[in-house]
Amino acid sequence: MEKVSDDPERGDLMAAACPSRDVLRRLTGRWGMLVLRVLSGGPQRFSGLRRQIGGVSERMLAQTLQGLESDGLLLRRDFQTVPPHVEYELTPMGHEAARRVDALLDWIEAALPQIARGWAQAG
Repeated sequence: MEKVSDDPERGDLMAAACPSRDVLRRLTGRWGMLVLRVLSGGPQRFSGLRRQIGGVSERMLAQTLQGLESDGLLLRRDFQTVPPHVEYELTPMGHEAARRVDALLDWIEAALPQIARGWAQAG
């Protein structure tokens, strides 16, 4: 497979030690993709994200949010109130990532019947 670019500033996902693999893991993990999908609709509180993303634990959601924030894909806004009020929202780069991820998620949902037929044939 050819490299996409010879730009030394660009990551190389095929290189084992490239830090872009950490971003790939966080972004394309099950929870990262779903967080991006929910936040593409606008800012959300932690409880709202957890309610919309079925099956995610508090711990996994917190880790996912921290990772996406460290990658510059979302902002955490603490309103410094009692009780605490914190919201998460996508950055411009997060919106771009969400658009790209959404295309894959839409394809998965649309192709599920065909994929399921493959499961039935294999099982």
